[in-house]
Amino acid sequence: MDKAVNRLTIHVDGASRGNPGPAAIGVVIKDDRGTTELKISCYIGEATNNQAEYKALIMGLQEASKFKADHIDIKTDSNLMVEQVRGRYKVRNAGLRPLFEEVNRLLAIYKTHSITHIPRHLNKAADALANEALDKLRTH
Repeated sequence: MDKAVNRLTIHVDGASRGNPGPAAIGVVIKDDRGTTELKISCYIGEATNNQAEYKALIMGLQEASKFKADHIDIKTDSNLMVEQVRGRYKVRNAGLRPLFEEVNRLLAIYKTHSITHIPRHLNKAADALANEALDKLRTH
């Protein structure tokens, strides 16, 4: 994947059935023209919903780094994660702290980034991918 793009948008969502419970992530990465470059639907084991949200963001940032973009725009329906990444809320949960630190390490790769809270209905594609992974688990 040597395709260099200037800006990427990453839609992320984590889902947990139970809190904690079986969990999965969904990620959609789009280029600066809005073309979908990559979709990820992945079961991640037992996790809380907030842990799943962070793990979705980590996976999205790891995969986005392969595109060598300078700017990353993150879209998520997790207001808690948005406020923590922006530094407005402290990360008090010990289970989230290492995930938060990994997100910050990955964000340092990019010249600039933004993280925006969006309503769930605007994050349907990432949500569907996370739920698809959980649904597959139930059928096996």
